[in-house]
Amino acid sequence: MPPLSSFYKLWGLVMKRQKRVALVNDITGFGRCSMTVELPIVSALKVEACPLPTALLSVHTAFPFPYIQDQTHIMEPYIENWRKHQVTFDGISTGFLGSKEQVAIVKKFIQDFSTDETVVIVDPVMGDWGKLYASYTKELSEEMKHLVPLADVITPNLTEASYLLDIPYLSEEEITMERLEKIAQALADKGPKQVIITGISREEKIGNFVYEKGEESSFIGTKKIGGERSGTGDVFTGIITGSIVRGDSLTTSVLEIQSLNHRYFKALAYTETLNLPPAQGIAFEEFLTEL
Repeated sequence: MPPLSSFYKLWGLVMKRQKRVALVNDITGFGRCSMTVELPIVSALKVEACPLPTALLSVHTAFPFPYIQDQTHIMEPYIENWRKHQVTFDGISTGFLGSKEQVAIVKKFIQDFSTDETVVIVDPVMGDWGKLYASYTKELSEEMKHLVPLADVITPNLTEASYLLDIPYLSEEEITMERLEKIAQALADKGPKQVIITGISREEKIGNFVYEKGEESSFIGTKKIGGERSGTGDVFTGIITGSIVRGDSLTTSVLEIQSLNHRYFKALAYTETLNLPPAQGIAFEEFLTEL
């Protein structure tokens, strides 16, 4: 039997494939968040999604009694098996990481599997509303800073941007476009070419501040419907990841999101008609086939 390398070399000559992205995130069984949201959206955008789970949760942490099973012990052999099978990626997208050990594993994974053609998207999931999540420590947030220089695109919310830069958190009343520009530029100075600050509330809108070196910055927003909901950032990250990895520029990706806003708006409005509790996220399935 020929060696595995010969098999894959031959296979590569005769097979074409879609774009492929590794999704490094937790898998949550109920509550429409993290990889449970990202994976179907990326797939709907015609990009092959390959999960690398960091944790398994029965429900996400906004629920009172989540069952959580850490997956640190499987990550290195899982990645090594990908290496043996010569799996390659056009994109790597990272989300929730639960320990210093996981940050180190993911850092090495990015370094080992990235090429000049690989797009690295880092969503530094750490906290919201000016505070770290209960499962995060200041020490872990310090470790997350090591992923920033490896990213091509980074998608923090204002809380996460504040922790990454060691600056005070800006309340909704303190937010201006000038301040957002400075924050985004400071993050870009650490390595990423593109910065998207997510979940910004401005008057009657909720949206994202988009920064790209050498381009004009913009705020892309949609009208607020109802209160805060879990998983909205994961919907956004899924769209950005799928769009950029399949070859769209950030500008095109943002326009894609802009064009999808009415569908997102529809899904949010539909969610409100269902009277779903905020912890159950957005009924994004309503617009999935329209991507």
